[in-house]
Amino acid sequence: MSLFNKELETLSVEKLRQLQSERLREKVNILYHKVPFYKKLFDIHNIEPGSIKSVRDLYKIPFTKKDALRDNYPFDLFTLPRNQLARLHCSSGTTGKPIVVGYTKNDIEIFSEVVARSLAAAGCKPGMLLQNAYGYGLFTGGIGLHYGAEKLGMTVLPISGGGTEKQLMLMQDFQSDVICCTPSYALTLAEEIKKKKIDLSKLNLKYAVLGAEPWTESIRAQVEAGLGVIATNIYGLSEIIGPGVSQEDFEEKGSGSYIWEDHFYPEIVDKNTGEPLPYGEQGVLVFTTLTKEAMPLLRYWTNDIASIYYDKSVKRTHIKMSPIAGRADDMLIIRGVNLFHTQVEAALEHITELSANYQLVVTNDGTMDEVEVRVEVEASLYEQLSKESNEVLSHDKMVFALNHLKKKIKDDIGLSMKIVITIPGAIPRSEGGKLNRISDLRK
Repeated sequence: MSLFNKELETLSVEKLRQLQSERLREKVNILYHKVPFYKKLFDIHNIEPGSIKSVRDLYKIPFTKKDALRDNYPFDLFTLPRNQLARLHCSSGTTGKPIVVGYTKNDIEIFSEVVARSLAAAGCKPGMLLQNAYGYGLFTGGIGLHYGAEKLGMTVLPISGGGTEKQLMLMQDFQSDVICCTPSYALTLAEEIKKKKIDLSKLNLKYAVLGAEPWTESIRAQVEAGLGVIATNIYGLSEIIGPGVSQEDFEEKGSGSYIWEDHFYPEIVDKNTGEPLPYGEQGVLVFTTLTKEAMPLLRYWTNDIASIYYDKSVKRTHIKMSPIAGRADDMLIIRGVNLFHTQVEAALEHITELSANYQLVVTNDGTMDEVEVRVEVEASLYEQLSKESNEVLSHDKMVFALNHLKKKIKDDIGLSMKIVITIPGAIPRSEGGKLNRISDLRK
């Protein structure tokens, strides 16, 4: 079985609740007395720390939102002086100042533990070679996966993001067992493998652990076919700890990702009212960190849209979360219809003439919002048709694909959208291969 810490991963729900509540009481007490932001929050809302006796009392506490991290930049949310911390990380900020997170040595041990659990769930085993194509540096992804893989007993190739030529060379020469990267970059690697006619049987890849952006079953199918792997999702965010907050099991693909809830207590709340929602309903994912020392957070509003539920037919007792449908602030309201870009991604599934590389461009001419879907031709088809004609984008197959996608979007989503088919590589990518899925040009 793919369990790293069997005792905790199979703990009964009753014992989990006891453990969570005990850890929550301790964190509330520490935060009230050591972090001015939380003392003020509790005092303003007339909350006595002693009234938070269990996780069932969490609803009494207001949400912690990203503004709190910006307003307390850089170190005012820490429970300890900066000189007692082992590490600092930052995530990018929209105002020029990054979001800063800190770790004690014990926090780093917890970080490594949950990533090791995640990698084991993904199919990884001690001795395997992990090619880590997440970015190293201030971003938590690269170093987070690195430490967790070493804790599991893997050999780590810290290649970081980008450098596709070298990625493929070392993948072949070193016979990497596992690739870790964004889904978009996994597709980039698959496209290059196809373009260079690299024989998949000459590679040793078995698993792809993908995260840092939402993705769909369509992308999973393309990555698995293009790299010859089993692909699973790893989820996390820097404010909570980094990657390793939740993970899919490679034997249970498509049934959700386990949240390591002995460390991170999840809730789903209504995006408009903040009211808690029942298991299975979709809303904003909220986390309370139960064990983090340097910068614990109470009811952190992730802005990610998902649902949570227990799956009693599987190997762990921890709760599962659905794939991220999108961001609460990325949800587009187009002519009265709620739209997530992943709905367009789902519509692309099984349209083999088109790749999963797309972007939604939203405009307004003064009277009505319009969405244009830009999507790239599937690379090998483009190469094949280019040999026949210079007019690939107006080829009958492209016209068919365009009309098919337009109808599917209208039928499935209820909106009419303009479709623009482009050549492979036309949609801008970051160095790590990540695509900006939404370009909102409305004033």
